[in-house]
Amino acid sequence: MNMSALSRVDLVSELLSPTGCPLSAPPWHTSDVVATMGTNSTADIMLARRLEVARELLLRDLQEQMRSGPVMDSPQALSDWLRLYCAHLEYEVFLVLYLDAHHHLIEAEELFRGSLTQTAVYPRELVKGALSRNAAALAVAHNHPSGKAEASRADELLTQTLKSALSLVDVRVIDHFVVAGDRVLSFAEHGLI
Repeated sequence: MNMSALSRVDLVSELLSPTGCPLSAPPWHTSDVVATMGTNSTADIMLARRLEVARELLLRDLQEQMRSGPVMDSPQALSDWLRLYCAHLEYEVFLVLYLDAHHHLIEAEELFRGSLTQTAVYPRELVKGALSRNAAALAVAHNHPSGKAEASRADELLTQTLKSALSLVDVRVIDHFVVAGDRVLSFAEHGLI
């Protein structure tokens, strides 16, 4: 079952239920969390489920904070959201935060998923996504499962390519973030954008 499809009420009910799972609910995919625990006991599965529900609720709350004002006015909420989103991933993902003219969050999307060390990114898809959401700007992010919060030369070239492609349709790239463990590197803060 996809947790993002559940309402906030359903998620809170799941989190607070004494058994950890309504009897009518099908089991969720909890293997990532349970695998790190090393067992498959019922208690571990229930704990993993509750952790997934809590994570989903936190992600939603942080997104609401980012929607309430310009994204870059609340860098802590953005950093927290990026770290929480990428925390358990053992592969690279490429995320896009579509922004309106005032840099309020329209939508966050995982656009591409890759392997342990790389993700293929297609500028055309970013342009299509920005136009379909009527975005005026966007911020992009990807994770480094290796734990190194550094911008590679390939990351810098990709950022310039995206800026060029999106500028043709009047969409600004305001930042590119690299997420590694509990660290988030901002290209804008390091003069790379």
